[in-house]
Amino acid sequence: MHTKKVLMTVLAGGLLAFGLAACKKAEEGPAERAGKKIDEAATTAAEKIEEVTAKVGEKMQEAGKGIQKAADDAKK
Repeated sequence: MHTKKVLMTVLAGGLLAFGLAACKKAEEGPAERAGKKIDEAATTAAEKIEEVTAKVGEKMQEAGKGIQKAADDAKK
């Protein structure tokens, strides 16, 4: 019984060591580099879209004020 526990402990330790060694990160390959570039491009595009959306919102507010003023002037 004691031998079985020792053998199982050694086997479990060996599997753990093998698993950790297998998980060692290798140098990044072409697919990973391409993925990072795609992520960067998506982030940049999202930032640009936010900037443009903010500018359009400002222009719409300005136009709305102009329309309101014209409507107020027409009432007079």
